[in-house]
Amino acid sequence: MVLVVDIGNTNIVLGVYNNDDLLGSWRMLTKNDKTSDEYGMYILSLLQFNNIDYKKISSAIISSVVPNVMHSFTNTMRRYFNIEPLIVGPGIKTGIMIKSENPKEVGADRIVDSVAAYEQYGGPLIVIDFGTATTYDVINENGEFLYGITSPGIQISADALWSKTAQLPNIEIKKPKSILAKNTITSMQAGLVYGYIGQTEYIVKKIKEEMKNENIKVVATGGLGRIISDGTKHIDIYDPQLLLKGLKLIHDKNSN
Repeated sequence: MVLVVDIGNTNIVLGVYNNDDLLGSWRMLTKNDKTSDEYGMYILSLLQFNNIDYKKISSAIISSVVPNVMHSFTNTMRRYFNIEPLIVGPGIKTGIMIKSENPKEVGADRIVDSVAAYEQYGGPLIVIDFGTATTYDVINENGEFLYGITSPGIQISADALWSKTAQLPNIEIKKPKSILAKNTITSMQAGLVYGYIGQTEYIVKKIKEEMKNENIKVVATGGLGRIISDGTKHIDIYDPQLLLKGLKLIHDKNSN
């Protein structure tokens, strides 16, 4: 079995694969002050609760955009699983060629998403990840990562709205039935969600226009991606497990 881990700015997402079957996936808050023992006991508890024998996990792969967490987390893999984890970074086989001006600036999560989307759906592609930041990545038909666009995530926008205003509350992010809001909470929800749908549609249309290709497939993922995907026809596929699938694909490419 393979443990796949993505360490993001907000959440750490974990999954366990048995061959090509995803046995389960979980997320925990990313905290820089956790020790390797805390991570280890948390992961073991998750596996035990889901009837997964940790002793059968023989390898692991990690992608991370939070360097401060990596020391504790890699020590967790060594101490509790007796595994030297594979780290997504320079020198690793991915099947994606980074053609941006500075390939080292491209986050590991973006590479992993791109691998999974290209392997499953082919190119050309726009891959959108609705995470802490929302990223739009352009992959051509040859599997080359060409361009990336980054915008504040939905949760960042929501947090800024309530924390920077004296009378607006912290709200649940969900799409109201109508954009014509009659109270403060639904007016904020309407502005956030419908505004974000509008941003997504404009960026996708602008990419297609500048690429001179209206037939680019659009694949989305990320925790809040479902809300946006359900609200627009400009996203062709919503795949909530895209990142975990990409990690497993990269693991397999480097295990043969």
